[in-house]
Amino acid sequence: MLKDRITEDMKDAMRARDAARLSPIRMLLAAIKQKEIDDRIELDDAQVAAVINRQIKQRRDSIAQFEQAGRQDLVAIESGELEVLSTYLPKQAETAEIEAEIDAAIAAGGASGPQDMGKVIAILKAKLTGRADLSAISALVRARLSH
Repeated sequence: MLKDRITEDMKDAMRARDAARLSPIRMLLAAIKQKEIDDRIELDDAQVAAVINRQIKQRRDSIAQFEQAGRQDLVAIESGELEVLSTYLPKQAETAEIEAEIDAAIAAGGASGPQDMGKVIAILKAKLTGRADLSAISALVRARLSH
């Protein structure tokens, strides 16, 4: 399981005294535990991947804000954490694969315009969650459906 792999990586980082890896892994495990406590369930790999995606999105948002503020020191820290967290996501989908999935979802959903975007996104979300940035996919779908 993904959660077990993350726990083992935390132990390895502790043994190696690798603070740069240890900190984001600990924050990730804390977020996973919090989600489990809040929902009173044991998270499966898909749910753990969703937590990882949320953590990655937070890092990206922080990086954008720190860049606007001119804080390159904090950008470097957040970028390092982002890199560590990204290792736990499945292999990212290629652009050609994403475009093929969008075409298939539009055909499967019978989408004819922007009003059908929700149907198409629902189909794509099931197939590409964790493998692609859903906000970027949303923009691609909007562009395709508005033609």
